[in-house]
Amino acid sequence: MDMKSLKKHLSFLTILLLVFCASKFTFAQKPPNIILIITDDQGYGDFGFTGNKHVSTPTIDQLAENSFEFTNFYVSPVCAPTRASLMTGRYSLRTGIRDTYNGGAMMSPDEITIAELLQKSDYTSGIFGKWHLGDNYPMRPSDQGFDESLIHLSGGMGQVGDFTTYFQKDRSYFDPVLWHNNRQESYQGYCSDIFASAAIEFIEKNKDQPFFTYLSFNAPHTPLQVPEEYYQKYKNIDTSTGYESDERPFYPMSDSQKEEARKVYAMVENIDDNLKNLFAKLKELEIEDETIIIFLTDNGPQQQRYLAGLRGLKGNVYQGGIRTPLLIHIPEKLSENRKINTLSAHIDILPTIADLVGIQLPLDRKIDGKSLLPLLIGEVDSFENRSLFSYWNRKFPEKYSNISIQNSEWKLVGKTDYDASIEDFQLYNLKEDPYEQSNLITSKISKGLELKNELDQLYLELISEENLINPPKIHVGNEAENPIFLNRNDASGQRGIWAQEEVYGFWDVKLEPGTYDFKFKFIKPVPSNGKMFLETGAIVNQLQLKSEQDLDIIEMRGVELPKMETELIPFYQVNGKQIFPFWVEILKK
Repeated sequence: MDMKSLKKHLSFLTILLLVFCASKFTFAQKPPNIILIITDDQGYGDFGFTGNKHVSTPTIDQLAENSFEFTNFYVSPVCAPTRASLMTGRYSLRTGIRDTYNGGAMMSPDEITIAELLQKSDYTSGIFGKWHLGDNYPMRPSDQGFDESLIHLSGGMGQVGDFTTYFQKDRSYFDPVLWHNNRQESYQGYCSDIFASAAIEFIEKNKDQPFFTYLSFNAPHTPLQVPEEYYQKYKNIDTSTGYESDERPFYPMSDSQKEEARKVYAMVENIDDNLKNLFAKLKELEIEDETIIIFLTDNGPQQQRYLAGLRGLKGNVYQGGIRTPLLIHIPEKLSENRKINTLSAHIDILPTIADLVGIQLPLDRKIDGKSLLPLLIGEVDSFENRSLFSYWNRKFPEKYSNISIQNSEWKLVGKTDYDASIEDFQLYNLKEDPYEQSNLITSKISKGLELKNELDQLYLELISEENLINPPKIHVGNEAENPIFLNRNDASGQRGIWAQEEVYGFWDVKLEPGTYDFKFKFIKPVPSNGKMFLETGAIVNQLQLKSEQDLDIIEMRGVELPKMETELIPFYQVNGKQIFPFWVEILKK
């Protein structure tokens, strides 16, 4: 055997030993700690190691150098679906997640999360930041395996569902009221600093036992708010320059987009500094050699900026909307950067963690993902001919609209009508055309038809899932959450329901029998000459407002309700208008 072959053979054995040790825990006295880090709306190009000329991410760049880097990794086009797949190893539609709001961001409590899976190996689990899979019992982090939780509500701070920060407007990321173990608590400082500090504190508290830390930053999601000292570093930079010699596509940026990029880069640098503190704490506690770190982002950028040539933004099934970095750092095993170009996705994270810890996957449901550990030793056979489905529409999937399927280097994209012919689709060879510039559908009809047939089968399978047909309900009157707050993010009704006043909406609930006090909060005071209605199935309660002044909170006390599953429909009727509450507080007496 020549020297080159010997080195290759030894490298293979090293990685094989790595995977064996990681799976069997012979490298530590206890199972490895796991830190899963995800950022929000940070695109593929928002890192130094992916070619960005302006953003400063030295900590994440160093992590990439010392990790397995998956360069062909995908997530969903938007956040809640990505997080559902991340937590369960399943396509989000199987879990009941179909939207980022409109009642579609509540994951079925029957789903088994990473945290619940790790409970079998006596892990302590904590989440810090964004959950976005249901804000009420039985869908909260504490109901899905997490021992400690510090989160904001809904899809983002400052959004309508996160009513404790919504009214802070341009200060919603600063000094927020957050939810610590399901109770409101006031915090001082900037949100990313708060979440990272809480994660560090959790790690310190649990350093002597295996822990799972889910650090789920809400930045750099809008609103683009950042500490001034970080913004000052970028305020004079033209974020569109520096890429003139790059042969990859660079999409034009308006002046407003350049300014948005400055704020995003400032938010990203703040995240990088927080990760520097976290990794330093691991070293200080002497547990860095016992801790696996996984890093990814949840989708592409919301605003146009540098994207390493990729086409499309958040919400789009083009590469720019769904391709993100994935870094897996397994300590003291490989210091050399290892790039893996095999097709992989968010659905693979749960199976990979289960494989690392040596836990069997649930057998009573379909797990769409695959463990990535075989790829670390070059075993790609089980990943050949693998397909990945992606879609995004409001409320429910729309047939052939913003939908795609990828198999090996081939990708079929539907941006057309439900009855479109194959010629109306787009077909790309990502190996030869990674930036999706050349549609090959007319010359590769047979390949397009092959992928479309697979797309049709998977689409029909997913929209027939039980959790999609019979979505999870919020439990009202349960002792696990009393009082309970119903927020706008989880309200169903008119498509696109958000902060509107005159809009039809309701919450899907499971009511326990009892006597209830209701408190209805409105965005702004309503005229005092109307009636408050509460519809729960066939039971309608109404209250004539008796006040000399306009009110933004209306109360209905002592409402008797039986056990039922129903739509809870509140509205205030006045001057020919029906006004939907911003949130509802319900106390079972």
